[in-house]
Amino acid sequence: MSAPTDRRAFVRAAGAALLVTISGGCASVVVTRVTPVNGRARIRLADHPALATADGALRILPDGATSELLVLRQSDGSYTVLSSVCTHRGCTVDAQGARLVCPCHGSTYDRTGRVLVGPAERPLAQLRSQLTSDGYLEIDLT
Repeated sequence: MSAPTDRRAFVRAAGAALLVTISGGCASVVVTRVTPVNGRARIRLADHPALATADGALRILPDGATSELLVLRQSDGSYTVLSSVCTHRGCTVDAQGARLVCPCHGSTYDRTGRVLVGPAERPLAQLRSQLTSDGYLEIDLT
């Protein structure tokens, strides 16, 4: 029979397990900071391998912004930029393959921001963007 675990050892072990769990969740949510110039953010696509494949996704946070944007590569090679803020209650949606899913209440959107499953009733906000001849995606933040 093993010796009983004292309270202090138990609290340390539980705290370490919690830290590992939290760290693992945070590590999967990488956000790229961008500095806008004149209301536009520029992302050099070659610097972001996540956008090199169809259905790729990148989270960005422009300096001064309070919420992240999702830069999504569509299956046809075009790009869409959406607000990551769920229109139901303001949680942050996650890109999960062909869908964007809100972890709070289950609202699901397609990769253009259109609602597929409620409770959200409005689409995600879409920002104008354009691909430049020198390999950048320019996003209009105004």
